Amino acid sequence: MNAHWRAYHRATRSATYGFLAALPLVLCYEVLISVVNLTRPFAPVRLGAEAWLKWLLPAPMGLGLVVLVVVLGLVGAAVFYLERGRRIPLRARYFGLLVGESALYAFVVAVLVSSVVTVLFAGFAPLAAAQAPRSGGLLAQLALSIGAGVYEELLFRVLLVGGLAFAFRRVLARKRWAYLAAAVLGALLFSAAHYTGLYGDVLAAPSFVFRFLFGLALNALFLLRGFAVAAWTHALYDVMILTGLLG
Repeated sequence: MNAHWRAYHRATRSATYGFLAALPLVLCYEVLISVVNLTRPFAPVRLGAEAWLKWLLPAPMGLGLVVLVVVLGLVGAAVFYLERGRRIPLRARYFGLLVGESALYAFVVAVLVSSVVTVLFAGFAPLAAAQAPRSGGLLAQLALSIGAGVYEELLFRVLLVGGLAFAFRRVLARKRWAYLAAAVLGALLFSAAHYTGLYGDVLAAPSFVFRFLFGLALNALFLLRGFAVAAWTHALYDVMILTGLLG
């Protein structure tokens, strides 16, 4: 890997790029979901992971957007302050490369994971199942696909896997074993979360294994490439599934 690619990988793995790359995903999600909910005042559509995160930061009625802006401002200030000494270069082409890299990962992960699940469970087509119609309409599903990239990654990768990796580093001698344990346990919890609550899916082995392997791939991306790539990979994967680009 030459110096330019090393600089790109180092920069885009940082919290600075993670924060900046997440902003357009948050903005797109909030705008789209607000438009969708204009016609659903008594039954608003929201992402489950977003609801869990906002449960940790409750906001007074009608002030959710204000709280979100304040939180983003505080997080951004903290990130830039903590990484001020690293002199991370902010280059527009890095963001373009990051999106392209994430799109490639989304395609490769989808093909590999679906192939494994298809072999393990003959007759089950995971991508076709993922494309099954859902309630809420196309615009709502597009919003949820984009939102999953940032909110689910923040919850399951940054908080869960990051927390597990930190904890396992305290009890395991080798960093790689701590990361492996965090990735596997985090993937199990990520998959299981899709079957909990009132609107959870019906538990089935093929879909559980598919989500476990998908979560494992995202965990690896998060640990090796950072939050920005994991978030965009997840969002682009969901959009590819929704639009039928993956078959």
